[in-house]
Amino acid sequence: MDLTEFNQSDRCEDFSCPERSVSPAVYILLYVCSAAVVLLTVCGNMLVIISVCHFKQLHTPTNMLVLSLAVSDFLIGASLMPPMLIWSIESCWIFRAGFCNVCWLIAGFLTILSIYNITLIAVDRYLALSNPFLYTNTTSVRTTCIVVSSNWCMCMVYTVAFYYYSGTFTISVMCPGECVLILNEGWTVVDLVILFIFPLSVIIILYTRVFVIAKKHATAIRELNNHTRPKTQKITSHSMKSERKAAKVLGILVSVFLVCLLPYFISSFLGNVMELQVETFQKVLIVLYLNSTINPIIYALCYPWFRRCIKLIITLQIFYTECALINVLS
Repeated sequence: MDLTEFNQSDRCEDFSCPERSVSPAVYILLYVCSAAVVLLTVCGNMLVIISVCHFKQLHTPTNMLVLSLAVSDFLIGASLMPPMLIWSIESCWIFRAGFCNVCWLIAGFLTILSIYNITLIAVDRYLALSNPFLYTNTTSVRTTCIVVSSNWCMCMVYTVAFYYYSGTFTISVMCPGECVLILNEGWTVVDLVILFIFPLSVIIILYTRVFVIAKKHATAIRELNNHTRPKTQKITSHSMKSERKAAKVLGILVSVFLVCLLPYFISSFLGNVMELQVETFQKVLIVLYLNSTINPIIYALCYPWFRRCIKLIITLQIFYTECALINVLS
């Protein structure tokens, strides 16, 4: 959101889009691949949304955060990926200036929303593992929904305020065929702290603590397994294993997100000290948005319940009245 400096020397000479340097076959293939990526992103995240909303057993605090992330990923796939991929393929912004403004606003909102969704997941896993009894007694689905709603509202308010005060919406098409964002330099520092430094610090610190706690839990489980134990201890052992598994899967989710975010973070930092080509920015954005495509794949690979839900959805069994009560976790 704070990548503001681009080299426009080659873009505004003829006031027209540059000629494509690819063959028609490659051009068509690029559009087919782009359509496949958009379809996979939209359908994959829609399956996550339907699964968590429909099946009662999945109505847990952690899954409410997963649902929030899936909704933001769905919106990225439905609203941002198509114009960004077309922009990259055509090497030219073929839409109207007004749509350029709207895209930047939506991109800013969904980017910060995704980052703070991931941050909330890290906080949730830390609280669940550091004090599981307190977490169970104090964290409910209703509480999590309030937190998620507050997160959406704060991200929206920040995005609008940021673009307004950073230069009274200095979002514009610099010349025909190009869509760039110009921001006030002072606000780019504020944005860097709020969008990157603070949430990434929280994520890294909390997940470091999560894996330390998970290691202690693994040691405790091994000790329990070495002795004959009563039923209550077996339940505790199973609960600890479940929390560790959830932390591991969501740790993969967070790690992949950080890998996709890193190029954007580096480019945003470099964009304040040097000029960057628009093509570089396009590639960085695509890598960031591909995270929305990867997330449902991670769920499918790591969550058996998600695979069961997909089967029930595809076979249309969710239209049966009793389907919402099916035990998808077993």
